[in-house]
Parts: sequence; structure tokens; C-alpha cells
Amino acid sequence: MKYYIIAGEASGDLHASNLMKSLKEKDQNAQFRFWGGDLMQSVGGHLVKHYKDLAFMGFLEVLLNIRTITNNLKFCKKDLLNFKPDALILVDYPGFNMRIAKFAKAHNIKVHYYISPQIWAWKENRIKSIKQFVDAMYVILPFEKDFYENKHQFKVHFVGHPLLDAIAHRKPIDENEFQQKHQLDNKPIIAILPGSRKQEIKKMLTVMLSVANDFKDYQFVIAGAPSQDFEFYKTFIKGTNIHFIANKTYDLLSVSTAALVTSGTATLETALFKVPEIVCYKGSWLSYQIGKRLVKLDFISLVNLILNKEAVTELIQETFNSKNLKKELHRILKTEKRAQIFETYFELEDKLGGVGASDKTAQLILDSF
Repeated sequence: MKYYIIAGEASGDLHASNLMKSLKEKDQNAQFRFWGGDLMQSVGGHLVKHYKDLAFMGFLEVLLNIRTITNNLKFCKKDLLNFKPDALILVDYPGFNMRIAKFAKAHNIKVHYYISPQIWAWKENRIKSIKQFVDAMYVILPFEKDFYENKHQFKVHFVGHPLLDAIAHRKPIDENEFQQKHQLDNKPIIAILPGSRKQEIKKMLTVMLSVANDFKDYQFVIAGAPSQDFEFYKTFIKGTNIHFIANKTYDLLSVSTAALVTSGTATLETALFKVPEIVCYKGSWLSYQIGKRLVKLDFISLVNLILNKEAVTELIQETFNSKNLKKELHRILKTEKRAQIFETYFELEDKLGGVGASDKTAQLILDSF
């Protein structure tokens, strides 16, 4: 069968690539055409556009790039009709994907949505479009099934979280070899995960690294995003205990003592590697003021949202500063807070439904025909 897949971010590239592998195992004639990244491309098929050319963050940036977004939508619709897929698989990225879902439905293309838009956080009225244009929804967070089925009477499939698969299937590494290969010091590692987009990295990294001099017994290692090169990060590296490693986030987390993490999927990844973390976020003043009025959540990190309590500390906007970061980092390194975090991480894993999300979703897609 022919599959057209759209993933607009790094996390979507990861999860879509694993889904593609599962589809290939179950469908020997699988053909893929997709919007995504390097991981999807490594599975095979035709990459139409890379996600690094699609990711616009915040209300202001979207407005400034509205012409590019509009052109991408027009091109995608035309490309979709030319390919004539048996199934369109949308991976998160709702601003773009919901428009494509509407178009596909009007042209009798079956719409499968893997990883639900976070309509439980904001834009809950998107449920009307989802009911109208999505044939099958595959959710990965335990509370989403209740949200869709009990609150909105829309049947969905809870398949478990694909990060469990991605982490379970990776090969373990030797810590000493890792440190030698990347010319690291023989000190405990504090991982720095500042995000993947340039504008968010700029806002996050300076503050994250501002505490490095206060923790000389540790080394701070920046996890470089696949979409950015070292030249961009180089200007932020000012200190003998600050290092940089590109495209090895999972390896880095597997040998880290603690982590400073920009809010997003990385907060959950860090938790599943059992690394005590501080969740950080700072957006533009305008984006934050608008978002604060629209988002209906008590927490911003997936860890706290799934557990429905503050398991890990969140430093947001004004509270994300050097003073608070130093205080909280000391707590997760040296106090009873560290042990408490480990306990909640095991509770988190229990709630996520076990491994097999990619296989379950692939089978459900095939069973729908």
C-alpha cells in the first residue's frame, strides 16, 4: 500500500520513523512519501520536505512566515493528490495537519492521526474538525482516551507511548568509552537540552549555562539538535566545564546525573532515562501572554501532566533565571528531592502503557482496510 506521512518536528520524525519500520514489517509492498526528517529518510521512501523548513514557533513567528506556510499547504495538497495514497498518516503538528486532514477527507483519502494534537491543553474546539475529518485517532497519553471518549464521544485507540519503544530498542553504551570518544572530563554529567529551534535555543541556553561556574565538580554537556550545526552553539560555550555533543541525546541522557530541559517531549524522554531534571521554558513576552490566557493546564511538562502532580520542578518565564536554576539544581543533586523524583519516574512508566506503540498502530492501520 501507499502511505503519505506528515511529521513537522524532530519528535514526529522519530515516532514516524518507528511506525514506518513497523508498517514495512507488516506490509511488504509499503511505499512511503513523507514530510519529516533524517530518521524517516533512513527507513526509505521519498522525503518531500524536511521538518527544519517547517517549524515556526510562537504566534509572532507564524504571522511573519504566513506566506511560506500557505505555499507549503498548497504544495502539499497538490502532492497528495498526485501520489494518491491508500492512507494519509498525520503525526501531531496540528496547525498544518488539520488543514490537510480536511482536504484529504474531501478527496476520499483515509485519514489516520498518530499522536493526537494537544487539544486537551488548548483549542479544544478542534474536536469538531477531528470528528469530521479524521477516520482514526491513535493516542499515546493515558488521559487522552478518557478525554476523547467520555468528554467528547469520539472513539480513539490508546496505543501506549512510542518513546518506550525508542528507548527499549536502543543499544546500551559504555560510559567510559562515551566520555573518551567525545573528549569529556571525568566528572558527573549535567545534560543541557535547550530545544531544537534557533529562537528557543537562544532564549534557553544562556540562562541554562549561567550556573556552570557554581557547579565546578560537574560538566555541563549541551545536546545539539539535528537541525542545528555547531557554529550556532559555539557562541554560547564559555567555560572549561561546558561541552557539546550533536545528535546523541539518548546516549547523553543514559550517562547523565541530572538535566536542564526545555519544556516539550524531551521532558518525558529525560524521565524515562531516570534522570532527575528541571523543566525550563521562556518564550517571547507576547507569545507567553497570549498562551497563558489560552492554555488550560496546571503544568507544562508531560511528566507532571501525566502524573497530575508536580513531580519535577518547572521554571517558567520570570521564574526561569540563574538564581532559581542554581537553587533547584542543588536540590536535585544533593537533597531528598532526588530520591523523590526517582520514585515518581517509576510511577510514570507504569501509566504509559508499556512498549509496542508502533506495532499496535501499524496493525490498526492495516486492519482498517
